[in-house]
Amino acid sequence: METGNRKKFYLTTAIPYVNDRPHLGHALEFVQADVLMRYHRGRGEDTLLLSGADENALKNVQAAEKAGIPVRDFIETNARLFGELAERLNVHFDVFQRGSDTAHHYPASQELWRRCAAAGDIYKKSYEGLYCLGCEAFYKREELTPEGECYEHPGRKLEMVAEENYFFRLSRYRDRLVELIASDELRIIPATRKNEVLGFLRSDLEDISISRSNERARNWGVPVPDDDTQRMYVWFDALNIYQSGVGFGWDEKKYTQWWPADAHLIGKGILRFHAVYWPAFLLSAGLPLPKSVIVHGYITADGQKMSKTVGNVTDPFTLIEKYGVDAVRYYLLREIPSGEDGDFSCEKFEQRYNGDLANGIGNLVARVAALGEKAEAFLKPEYDEQFLLISDITGIRLKYQKSIDDFRLNEALGSVWELIGRMDKWINDQKPWIYDTAQLKAFMKTAVYGVQEVAFLLEPFLPDTAAKIHGLTSVGEREATIKRGVNLFPRLDKKS
Repeated sequence: METGNRKKFYLTTAIPYVNDRPHLGHALEFVQADVLMRYHRGRGEDTLLLSGADENALKNVQAAEKAGIPVRDFIETNARLFGELAERLNVHFDVFQRGSDTAHHYPASQELWRRCAAAGDIYKKSYEGLYCLGCEAFYKREELTPEGECYEHPGRKLEMVAEENYFFRLSRYRDRLVELIASDELRIIPATRKNEVLGFLRSDLEDISISRSNERARNWGVPVPDDDTQRMYVWFDALNIYQSGVGFGWDEKKYTQWWPADAHLIGKGILRFHAVYWPAFLLSAGLPLPKSVIVHGYITADGQKMSKTVGNVTDPFTLIEKYGVDAVRYYLLREIPSGEDGDFSCEKFEQRYNGDLANGIGNLVARVAALGEKAEAFLKPEYDEQFLLISDITGIRLKYQKSIDDFRLNEALGSVWELIGRMDKWINDQKPWIYDTAQLKAFMKTAVYGVQEVAFLLEPFLPDTAAKIHGLTSVGEREATIKRGVNLFPRLDKKS
């Protein structure tokens, strides 16, 4: 679909619970989303990035009670922190849709409910089952660890819940979901996650609870239409933030402009909700499905998922304050394989910083700038055959673009560092410091062209660094100069 005469790209992050401060895992997803947005925007597409706050979860209510703070005040404080984290990471959300928005989100979710009910897919019954508060989901015993715990939230016992509530006929949509996912009409990236969903769908698919009693919900959340004793199950309303944030139920023009989402970017722990429950709700309601679900792994600490439940989280604000935003973005995007788990430690962080940033891009730019000052002025760096010979820039660009399109952001960054390595080798081989002025000026045309190419490829990943590099070069009608600026990435000493 196009907006006006241009192609559109609508991306969403997962909608985080706001029962606590954001952690490094949230930072990972935010910067991954930002790379995709900057990349598509750079291709001339109209883009919209949506995130938000999942505020109607029971865990938010219980966390507020434990803190002795009214629920609304509690979620206001934490939702603001997620917005602040995005700003600190140089990530811009076009829409930050909150689950507590009674003007837009509540009526949108009630409209979704009515459509599913009209299709005959909602019914009421009594139920008893094991409920994981961390996932806000019911589980069968065979889905749990040998200790009877959820795999996503080890150490937390499940609660046996018995009540009457509403169910959605999920079983009705199994065959259609298998067809959509197997054919890639609903694309799941990477393929391992696609196979995981297909495996789940080929087992017995049971109907799911989509409401809870007012008593258990503490009268918090979206009211069920025509039943003042029930609130919507958090996933039914939270997933609908992807629609309510772009006008569903309140701005039809905006909704048709942006929906369906081109991609939902999520963590692997909530794959079932996004690849099974959500498309089933939309099929029932007669609404278009998202085009793809992109799944990233977890950040681990000593091999264990980093989570608030486990208590092994790293504060992203502290990392940004200590090392700078682009250093944090670089580690998350390069060290963590985009579709898999990746470990974090301060030691690994500082190794990446010194090895890749200080000694890599920082050193390359400093070397070229120092030589540029010696040359003073040189011919304008335009299309340069010499650079093509030393860099294979066409091949590097193709690998870079394919890696981003396939959500292998770490490999795309690897392609940039491949170019940096070739540039460094070329400089070492050329030994330009022994050139006379005329030779040096000719050399600088190619060298600066190469540095500008590196900056161009870095723009989606390290936007501040790319801007600083571009800012060092002054290009006139025929001539250019490059000057030394601040050290892009000063080396870290052992005491840092």
